[in-house]
Amino acid sequence: MTPREDVRLGPYTTLGVGGPARWFVETTDEAAVHEALAWARARGLGLRVLGGGSNVVVADAGVAGLVVKLATRGLEAREVGAAVELTAAAGEPWDALVAMAVGRGWAGLECLSGIPGLVGATPIQNVGAYGQEVSDTIVAVRALDTRDGAVISLDPPACRFAYRDSRFRSGEPGRFVVLAVTYRLRPGGAPTVAYADVARDLEARRVGAPTLPDVRASVLAIRRAKSMVLDPGDPNRRSCGSFFTNPIVSAAEAARVGAAAGDAAVPRWPQADGRVKLSAAWLIERAGFARGMRAGPVGLSTNHALAIVAHEGAAAADVVAFARRLATTVEGRFGVRLTWEPVLWEA
Repeated sequence: MTPREDVRLGPYTTLGVGGPARWFVETTDEAAVHEALAWARARGLGLRVLGGGSNVVVADAGVAGLVVKLATRGLEAREVGAAVELTAAAGEPWDALVAMAVGRGWAGLECLSGIPGLVGATPIQNVGAYGQEVSDTIVAVRALDTRDGAVISLDPPACRFAYRDSRFRSGEPGRFVVLAVTYRLRPGGAPTVAYADVARDLEARRVGAPTLPDVRASVLAIRRAKSMVLDPGDPNRRSCGSFFTNPIVSAAEAARVGAAAGDAAVPRWPQADGRVKLSAAWLIERAGFARGMRAGPVGLSTNHALAIVAHEGAAAADVVAFARRLATTVEGRFGVRLTWEPVLWEA
């Protein structure tokens, strides 16, 4: 293994900004991942793992240590009773995996169509959309423990999944390198139609008894209309997708937000624990930030207020400053703190 020096990371991310990695290597098999960890540990260097680059903001100064670009591939499916357990290597493209599952009639991932990135990122973020999240189907995460080099299998309780969160993201960030993920899917299962947007699209297309491909098509159409799919011809393409998670607050806080906005009809989704999920996009727009607005070389997507777009000439500092401005304004206006979805990589 021969890492390269001072490799610009911007081209490896969907935002397209950021400085170089001091050391960089691409790994196409698990043996190379182990070798990369040993190489970094022998030199006292930190190790960061880069997947599809759709959920990271790299600082302009770049990052120290070794950045490992995962490109491992491999799929295995096995029947377990009435279910199918599908194991995918961390470097497998996520949407291709969803398309394959839908094509084979395996339910459980169809609402997660069109999400950019690789399989390995899905348990870290507990990726979710339109009524599904990967923790609904994950049965095991195979990971390399960077503390001792051991490869372990973590079941869902050990992953500590939460809303857009997990042990890998906030509990022990950087400790584990995800090598593979196993999902339990339902052959012949009915698709999930839990969100009004999806139901409306199906109705508009006069789909009375939706199939998995029908729901996938609806989700892709909705995401495309919001510039939330990777499209080289889309002027909003340089983004991380949703930059903030939807905040979950108490019922009393949700009522206060409605009062502060002068609008009791705040978009809200009741949670099982009695709390309420609010729309971060709604809060941003009500705080005075319109879709398509610009702040120098950065701005909001013309199609969705949750996406920060890096236009020509933008630097990571511009993205970070704009994101902080949005969050500070929303908190000042409504008393609600917005949390980033992407991770900020700094030296």
